[in-house]
Amino acid sequence: MTASDRIEPPENFRGQARVRSRDEYAALHRESLADPAGFWTRELDGVLSGWHTLRHGELPHVQWFVGATLNVSERCLDRHLADAGERTALIWEGEPEAGGAEVRTRTYAELHADVVAFAGALAALGVGKGDRVVIYMGMVPEAVVAMLACARLGAVHSVVFGGFAAEALASRIVDCGAKLVITQDGAWRRGSVLAMKELVDRAMAHAPGVAHVVVYRRIGEALAVTMTPGRDVWWDDAIAAGDPSVAATPVQVDSEHPLFILYTSGSTGKPKGVLHTSGGYLAGVYLTCKYVFDLRPDDRFWCTADIGWITGHSYVVYGPLCNGATVMIYEGAPNAPDPGRLWRIVERHRPTILYTAPTAIRAFMRWGDQWPEKSDLSSLRLLGSVGEPIGPEAWHWYHRQIGGGRCPVVDTWWQTETGSILVTTLPGAVAMQPGSAGLPLFGVEPAVVHPDGRPCKPDENGLLIIKNAWPSMLRTIWGNDERFIKGYFAPIAGAYFTGDSARMDADGYITVIGRVDDVLNVAGHRIGTAEVESAVTTHPAVVEAAAVGRPDEMKGQALVVFVTLRDGHVPDEALRAGIRACVAREIGKFAAPDDLRFTDALPKTRSGKIMRRFLKEIAAGRATTGDTSTLEDLGVLAKLQAQPEE
Repeated sequence: MTASDRIEPPENFRGQARVRSRDEYAALHRESLADPAGFWTRELDGVLSGWHTLRHGELPHVQWFVGATLNVSERCLDRHLADAGERTALIWEGEPEAGGAEVRTRTYAELHADVVAFAGALAALGVGKGDRVVIYMGMVPEAVVAMLACARLGAVHSVVFGGFAAEALASRIVDCGAKLVITQDGAWRRGSVLAMKELVDRAMAHAPGVAHVVVYRRIGEALAVTMTPGRDVWWDDAIAAGDPSVAATPVQVDSEHPLFILYTSGSTGKPKGVLHTSGGYLAGVYLTCKYVFDLRPDDRFWCTADIGWITGHSYVVYGPLCNGATVMIYEGAPNAPDPGRLWRIVERHRPTILYTAPTAIRAFMRWGDQWPEKSDLSSLRLLGSVGEPIGPEAWHWYHRQIGGGRCPVVDTWWQTETGSILVTTLPGAVAMQPGSAGLPLFGVEPAVVHPDGRPCKPDENGLLIIKNAWPSMLRTIWGNDERFIKGYFAPIAGAYFTGDSARMDADGYITVIGRVDDVLNVAGHRIGTAEVESAVTTHPAVVEAAAVGRPDEMKGQALVVFVTLRDGHVPDEALRAGIRACVAREIGKFAAPDDLRFTDALPKTRSGKIMRRFLKEIAAGRATTGDTSTLEDLGVLAKLQAQPEE
């Protein structure tokens, strides 16, 4: 990728953007590193103040905004009431669409009242400052209320993605020492009901420390629910028994007070609880929402992520609400009841910003252009991508088909551990480079280095590190600081180790290749699986690909690529040759796949993440092992296992 591949922002967008040129961006970035106290004091005016020391300590243990006190729910709700209490804070649509979609809206004043009432209910159940509360819910407004109510009391929430099995839920409850669990009777997903309370009941057998379970009634009489006397209480009954006046004044906490614990997804063994604190985290999500999405109070911001993941925390709840924007939430699957659902929601509710994942974008591509073409998408002014590297083919389709060529696309790189976006292209300031995440954000100093810490040359593959502390970084792994230090700071002395491989060009643009453990050594060549996947998807018949390695006596590792084709294409030798030619052209002949396996679908979680560890086992001819509870469709694994090798 070179500068000639870059696409400048539309002039009409640039003319109204917060940052309008590369020079303006560069000046702000220099200031954020050279004069961080001045930078953060100005940028957080009205959001966070009162600290006597901006930053205390050195990596890995750094405190931010020392001496400041705040309440995150107050910063997201109360501070907007005087001027914008009647502004819509939340637009929600349920999955069932027959007979008309179910829609609920809440103004900032109404959402504030909901949060105060539920915080009063939690307080009456014994929840207070520092207590841990697990939230196991679907995408309903009450999940947002629950998060903000915990923050209002100074309690520490841990949201567990609603697709996790009872055993996985129990392990997280036990690890964080939760005293209360918030759930719902059931949730809609692809026209079916997932019995969430039943899963919680099974988890409770392994979590004796939980005193109460609060249950929101989403499905109603159609789903039978067993309530354990003395432990379980319905959401409405809990509110009726509570005292909202207790929570009318939010609990003020120190800037470094824990806000939430979030367990990383897809890990094996003991779950890893990433701890984020109040002041630094809020500073990060507030600032990135404001600049990366050029967010304005009249924007309708739709991040399609589930709140069970960090993207949902940062860019469904805390970031947009702290900025006073309108948040959109959809309960169900993007193709329920058909692949046009997402685009009908856009036409119905008129979001101005859409932030979604490359896996979803590739699925939209596969389903066909006819679906978005049926709906009016003209309200969109900015598009975003999150979760993994997005290949150029998917980037261009997203830009052209969904944005009509008029919407900048911000490809964002960040992690659960970083709390907020660290690398992207500010939409009105700098050129977009399809396939490249872009440039570092304010206060962030990344580098690409060799394993011994030596800087890589421009366009040379290496390890992506962050050389300095930033406000929204994780503070530790809950209950295991040794694991925190060993995993993130021991690999490269004096820096945060991201675990990603990347390259940086002479202009500072960073292209993330993939996880370090997704870099294969094939006959002496180090090949990033994300690079191979991007090359494979340049073939016009391919909509999605997942590359993994398998043991090989001759090469060390052989390259296996699982491929999903666009409708109407049939795998044959000519197609196989064409795909290999694409890889040879984009990367080199040495990277041509040893094995191409065609499949109707890839094993994914309900959030759209490809479960590559299962593909590695299938490619090696082994039985799949480990927790499959988060998979969207277990049948995909069975079909892949039954498929013969090429």
